[in-house]
Amino acid sequence: MSEVTDFTAWTSADAASVIAVPRPEDDKYSRGVLGIRTGSDRYPGAAVLGVEAALRTGVGMVRYVGPARPSDLVLQRRPEAVTAPGRVQAWLIGSGMDADHREDAPLIAALDEGVPSVLDGGALDLVRHATSPVVLTPHFRELARLLDTDPGEVALAPASWARRASDELGATVLLKGTTTYVAGPGIALSVTGAPAWLATAGAGDALGGVLGALLATRSTDAAADEQLPARLAATAALIHGHAAARASAGGPLTILDLCAQLPSVVADLVRQ
Repeated sequence: MSEVTDFTAWTSADAASVIAVPRPEDDKYSRGVLGIRTGSDRYPGAAVLGVEAALRTGVGMVRYVGPARPSDLVLQRRPEAVTAPGRVQAWLIGSGMDADHREDAPLIAALDEGVPSVLDGGALDLVRHATSPVVLTPHFRELARLLDTDPGEVALAPASWARRASDELGATVLLKGTTTYVAGPGIALSVTGAPAWLATAGAGDALGGVLGALLATRSTDAAADEQLPARLAATAALIHGHAAARASAGGPLTILDLCAQLPSVVADLVRQ
């Protein structure tokens, strides 16, 4: 497949225009509640990183619903997280899950609630169960599996495959990589600038948390504007990359280092 070239570079000014800034009259519910179904007994850290990133990006509440071990670790790290079920404005599902060892029923039930969703990792194949706007966040190998094609082909033409996946699956697709490509209905965006040091375990878990938070804070708007999920996805990638650059300062970073930089990155953007 030949590479497409119609992707528009997403800028800091673009990102600033879609970030929801709290108003004096807002409370924790009107600021957005993100539901998170991620992690597993085998990969509990994915839950911790997603919750951490979401809370530091800006959201009124995070409801984490998952196995006992990840739940305990989430509460140890972020005691403000809520582990009781309840109403949410968006879902983040799949990070740190194995598609062959998951319980499908609660995930499908979440996707049937009619709120925007982020599908990552072990839940990408559930896209056809979504009843509202959904954003997929695969890397090239995951996208190749989802589309039953050669990973090498996706690696050679990532923009084209992101566009094709969006069209075939009826979803917004954020294809992670050195350049991140975001394709949605009638929209194609690209994000660059993240340091190479970001190629480390847990980076995608944090990106999911950032995007989930942005979707939860703009949930009603995302349901009404079919292109907004793509703009929010590109904004998540930009915030994630800028936070990584600050955490790295030219050297190695950990994902918790990245998460610690998220509030200052968001603050700098909204000042615009």
